[in-house]
Amino acid sequence: MKAFWLVSAAAVALAGCNTVPAEVESTPVASASTSEDARVADLVSRMSLERKVAQLIQPQINSFTPEDMRRYRFGSYLNGGNGGPYGDEYAEASEWLRYADEMYLASVEPMEGDEPVIPTMWGTDAVHGHTNIIRATIFPHNIGLGATRDADLIRRIGAATAVEIEVTGIDWNFSPTVAVARDDRWGRTYESYSEDPAIVAPLGAALVEGLQGRKGDANRLGAGHVIATAKHFFGDGGTDQGVDQGDVNGDIEALKAVHAAPYPATIAAGVETIMASFNSINGRKMHGNKDMLTDVLRGELGFEGLVVGDWNGHGQVKGCTNTDCPQSLLAGLDIYMVPDDWKGLLETLVSQVEDGTIPMAKLDEAVSRVLRLKMRAGLLDEFVKPSDRPNAGNYDLIGSPEHRAIAREAVAKSQVLLKNNGVLPLKEGASVLVAGGAADDIAQAAGGWTLTWQGGGDLDNSYFPGATSIWSGLKTAVEESGGSATLSADGSYSDKPDVAIVVFGEEPYAEFAGDRKHLGFTDEEGLELLRKFKSEGVPTVAVFLSGRPMWVNRELNAADAFVASWLPGGEGAGIADVLTGAMPATGKLGFSWPATCDYGPLNGPEGALFTVGYGRSFNDLSPLPTLDENCAPLQQGAAKDWYVNGRLADGVLANTATGKLDNLRGEAGGIFSIGLDRNAQEDARAISFGPGAYLELAQGGGDDGYGYRVIYEVQTRPSAAVHLKVGAGEPLDITQQLSVAEGKGYREMIITDACVADLGPSLTFTSQGPFKINIGSVVREEFADGTDCSF
Repeated sequence: MKAFWLVSAAAVALAGCNTVPAEVESTPVASASTSEDARVADLVSRMSLERKVAQLIQPQINSFTPEDMRRYRFGSYLNGGNGGPYGDEYAEASEWLRYADEMYLASVEPMEGDEPVIPTMWGTDAVHGHTNIIRATIFPHNIGLGATRDADLIRRIGAATAVEIEVTGIDWNFSPTVAVARDDRWGRTYESYSEDPAIVAPLGAALVEGLQGRKGDANRLGAGHVIATAKHFFGDGGTDQGVDQGDVNGDIEALKAVHAAPYPATIAAGVETIMASFNSINGRKMHGNKDMLTDVLRGELGFEGLVVGDWNGHGQVKGCTNTDCPQSLLAGLDIYMVPDDWKGLLETLVSQVEDGTIPMAKLDEAVSRVLRLKMRAGLLDEFVKPSDRPNAGNYDLIGSPEHRAIAREAVAKSQVLLKNNGVLPLKEGASVLVAGGAADDIAQAAGGWTLTWQGGGDLDNSYFPGATSIWSGLKTAVEESGGSATLSADGSYSDKPDVAIVVFGEEPYAEFAGDRKHLGFTDEEGLELLRKFKSEGVPTVAVFLSGRPMWVNRELNAADAFVASWLPGGEGAGIADVLTGAMPATGKLGFSWPATCDYGPLNGPEGALFTVGYGRSFNDLSPLPTLDENCAPLQQGAAKDWYVNGRLADGVLANTATGKLDNLRGEAGGIFSIGLDRNAQEDARAISFGPGAYLELAQGGGDDGYGYRVIYEVQTRPSAAVHLKVGAGEPLDITQQLSVAEGKGYREMIITDACVADLGPSLTFTSQGPFKINIGSVVREEFADGTDCSF
């Protein structure tokens, strides 16, 4: 338990907050000598129905206030991937801690009568370090850690992450992900350690031990430790065609042998919570699947801890909505993660207990698990606000040199050398040119779940004080060896270098926004640079950043050495350690690497260019045969799904001057967009226009002649004229159509040559006055002749 201590009301005063009430601080919930079960039973017996239900409700910080906490006493709350205290996702660590105090103090104000006070707890997604926080150490994503096979390293990463979480007053980490990714088209592949459950299991268990402490340790869940969560139970990495939140089908025992296999190890390591998965098993959503959550997880696997839901996952259960789903609690869920619709769900659950839909015994069982977790974490021993707990407010611990050293070690050990004709390690005194837009881009190296949910976008290096880009790490290492290093993103130079290092790869993404239809790497920036240097007689090293293995045969052929760097995070010097030979190349693939470019999954040696376990040492100079460069999916022309599942397709640009659709910004009176939940988390955009603002989507070299299908919802009708311009045609006045659509939910806008003269590859909405619209998707289609436009 945490080494908490009683403090006086004066000692816990906080600017802008109340103190811990004297009536509460002077009376611990129960004596520590009382048995755990008896203490929990006593608390439950004195709780009102509404307070019991509130223990099972987990809203996100942007949807409720401290006053709501004081009124309802939520058992827990979370910050979403784009959520921050006081609405600022880039808030300093001190603001996170201040917010934790406010919420905690609201949760422990005295109750009327004999009803017990139960402190709340805060959960966060610190999936590769406490990376919602500026200055936090950014560790490699799990796909890179799986390449290290180093459980002790991952245990140390967990411990470092726990300390940084504690600095901000947060109690609970939704990590580790122990998915067994079996189709690399899945957008969460990088959250998986390996396609092999035998690799995943010990690494997941090690992270649990690092976060929570080892079972039997006197300080387990004490200072330097937080609550861990194994996720997502189960099958998240086995969906058909790698579709996030999709279906997993097959013989249940065979599925369990792969996808449930890592859970016994995390349970044995003492993981306190497990998160239910979004996916279905043979057609049944996991959030409502009693056979899996109760019979398998609790029965067969013997898990006695708490089961928490994922972001509105209960709302996907057949017959459920976000505000009405007794099925989840009856199936074995303990906490509903209900980011925004918390009030409606709370009221519905109370009514369903009152009318007998949910037996009181079932409710008490779930509430007891919540209280038992809080007891084990020390939250019920003595009421101590977050800022007075161990490590809280010690901001030097966030991104400390010691933690960054662990991250640098992890980066070096995760590098997998796929090809080398002798150019690596770099020779001392060499003249090195570093090229590629990703070379000096920490956000791209970090990937998703870094300051923002999707990562990347507007995040330049100024958002990562203390972190090291790949270029910065290389420059320091090369110069220390007596050489020289030059950064040239486009590969230009005046003096011919001895070697060129080309850094390129995937743009950041998270969850379903990263789902792909094939594994062919489409961005040709790196390929063009490698071919350019080859033609000029400059030896090359390819450093490939990706959240999964991909078909890169063209780049492998063009490079003299090729390194799979995954998503290394914020310590680019770890890559330099390997390239210069300061550290050996020891990383081994945790995933099969595709030999061909097609639409199917690849697991195992059949069809693999490099199998699980492959990774060269510097001594292996055996030549790699010339690889087939034919990739049918890359020959299919321009993308048709311009904007689907919250992400723009490759090659589709939005407002060229301002970036992507998920990062639109404008000057005063311009345009602004934020994420919006339609069918899944942030799979749509809420777009606000100012006077004269415009939204332009365009694709260079796109197909002419295809029409457009736009799924949209008018939030606030136009206050002035709105025009739609397609291709080079004349603008079409659509003010009346959009005005009529206000308040009528999502609708389809069909644009064909029946209403516009040119169906070229650009679509521009311009508003002369304030106007708000939600965009669900934009797709180009070949409509039948004579198809009318409609709105």
